[in-house]
Amino acid sequence: MTRGLTITSAVHFRHGRGRRKVLERGEAPTATVEPGSVPRVSRLMALALRLQRLVQSGEVTDYADLARLGHVTRARVTQVMNLLNLAPDIQEELLFLPRTVKGRDPIREIMIRPIAAEPDWRNQRRLWKYLTFDQGDGPAIGPTYLSTRRSDSPSKLASSAETDAAPTASRRAEAGHLCQLAAESFQKA
Repeated sequence: MTRGLTITSAVHFRHGRGRRKVLERGEAPTATVEPGSVPRVSRLMALALRLQRLVQSGEVTDYADLARLGHVTRARVTQVMNLLNLAPDIQEELLFLPRTVKGRDPIREIMIRPIAAEPDWRNQRRLWKYLTFDQGDGPAIGPTYLSTRRSDSPSKLASSAETDAAPTASRRAEAGHLCQLAAESFQKA
């Protein structure tokens, strides 16, 4: 009677081309994926930088061509590309925002639009300061945040009002100051 030979080895599968699986020797590499997702505004900032490189290198002729290739409107491409009007330090902060683990992203692209419309980088930095986290208290409530909340249904607003903390007097003052700065900047333009 013949006795079988047993060989023991560690193997793992990896994805090959298409749907194929490839058998490889050794332990599977451990993936170090941080919890949460990259904020959408960070991805849009990275996209704007990539699209700018495509236009500058001549691979794409203009924003209209980008819109056709991306199956979006020219207006949306312009909104994304307007993120490039931000001060370089704000762009860097947008790119390296912390991951969102639970709930909505604290900073959304619509909140950045008035800041990007401001031509003076010093004013942009001032507006950015009002928008970003202030000593762990959470984001300041700006006019764009209030306008996005108006679109919610009344029942949703009532339930969120019970769970959300009411804005403090200092936040109301900051929001009023932010509205005033935005109004002054649009009057100058």
